[in-house]
Amino acid sequence: MDEHDEIKEPIGMGDEDAFEDVSFVDSTEDGDELPTKDIVKKLREDLKICRKEKEEYLTGWQRAKADYVNLQKDSNAKYKEIRTMVTGNMVEDLLPVLDSFNMAMGNKEAWEKVDANWRNGVEYIHQQFLRVLADNNVTALDQVDVMFDPMLHESIETIPTDDESKDHKIAQVVQTGYKIGEKVIRPARVKVYQK
Repeated sequence: MDEHDEIKEPIGMGDEDAFEDVSFVDSTEDGDELPTKDIVKKLREDLKICRKEKEEYLTGWQRAKADYVNLQKDSNAKYKEIRTMVTGNMVEDLLPVLDSFNMAMGNKEAWEKVDANWRNGVEYIHQQFLRVLADNNVTALDQVDVMFDPMLHESIETIPTDDESKDHKIAQVVQTGYKIGEKVIRPARVKVYQK
């Protein structure tokens, strides 16, 4: 083969225009062109098949889209649940530190004897601590004069009362409880009025 010889591709290979002037016609077994009514019948059958396939594809796509939306909802719910659980575990570990702060500042007589600058610094740190808890949706269960709720409170003592309006209300919070959203991390330990 000479270097000047041109290599030609076989017909139809790489040449999209090769079949432009060729038309394909449905024919009978004998090679005769199909009558118009048969062509229309065949086209209707093809159209019917195409519509059926379209419905199957559309139904499948809609089902897949619905599954994806449900998966997103489930993933978001799981994410929130895991975040709450992790935050709850972290807060649970930090509660003894918060209790120590509260105990130290709760003894007013001893607390007032501490150097004012140091006391202000510790109170500022305590406020930062409480702000971080609030930012993470942690709320204290420390209200008095509210009805006792066994889901939020742990009764450690009852205090007798003659006042009917105080019956089963919180008299004193001995240890503050905490919750994240509606999930109780630690119930409040309380004294309860009882008639």
